[in-house]
Amino acid sequence: MISFSCRLPVIMTVMLMAAGLQGARAEDAFETFKQLDGSTKMPKLNAFSNPSVNPVQSNARLVKFEAKLDKDAQPMQQGLQWRVYSPIAGSDGKLPMIASSQGGTADLQLAPGDYFVNVSFGRAGITRKLSVPAEGDVATQVMVLDAGGMVLNAVTGENTRIQSTKLKFKIYAGDGQDDTGHNLIMDNVEPNTLISLNSGTYHVVSEYGSVNAVVRADIKVEANKITEATLQHRAAQMNFKLVSNPGGEAIADTAWSILTSSGDAVAESVSAFPVLVLSEGNYTAIARNKDNIYQKDFNVKAGVNTDVELVMKDSAQNLQKASIYDTN
Repeated sequence: MISFSCRLPVIMTVMLMAAGLQGARAEDAFETFKQLDGSTKMPKLNAFSNPSVNPVQSNARLVKFEAKLDKDAQPMQQGLQWRVYSPIAGSDGKLPMIASSQGGTADLQLAPGDYFVNVSFGRAGITRKLSVPAEGDVATQVMVLDAGGMVLNAVTGENTRIQSTKLKFKIYAGDGQDDTGHNLIMDNVEPNTLISLNSGTYHVVSEYGSVNAVVRADIKVEANKITEATLQHRAAQMNFKLVSNPGGEAIADTAWSILTSSGDAVAESVSAFPVLVLSEGNYTAIARNKDNIYQKDFNVKAGVNTDVELVMKDSAQNLQKASIYDTN
């Protein structure tokens, strides 16, 4: 199969998370969009082990933790995951987690000593060393996530909305012409889903259908802001059927091959009525039914979903015509 990929315009809107939310917390803007569940959002912490059950020591100090999206934002009151680790590795070579908390600000009882503290908000996170004194005041620990949000969507043609079930996104770290050398951060991201990320530039791949409609874009995420990006595909949904007469019922047990104008196979299907999303361009459809082969040239125009109907003709004539499009 041949895969096509291109870089096309991106319609982007960047808004302050607190914009238009009078008296609301900054992170409340995240509630506007569907968010990933906690199990998917958490970043990988392979160097750390699961929490152990440790009784609170008599000399434990109360330590208060706060997190902000940027240094000028208000402390967050929801969506945070706090983890505190011992700096001494366990028998498995990992740092044991000794305390955790979910929600907003956290109040944890910690014995005097050194720790590593991690706070995450979606895919954004930061880890910092903490020293708890044996006596004296314990300062509130304020951690700046330097994080924002990204919401992805896509259209085809000028402004034709794409069915969400046919649209998926991949997010890679960094920018560039392709995803080579980039770390995959998230796969199978659904449209209109808010992804919390550390500020920076990310390489986004949008896949419309499963054939060759793929576009890419580099999108910048800013701290304490949501970036809404709409990628533009040049593709359409094509419905294929082999019929005895124009407008007739689709004939079952038909095998399909879709070729580009240069003869490269991009899709195959065994179905009476296959539905395929194809990138804009010229193609040839080949239908095989029993011992007969039929063909038809067709054009895909961005945003124009079309039926491609092949009408049965003389079998021998079609066999001879289709021989030049051998896909084996």
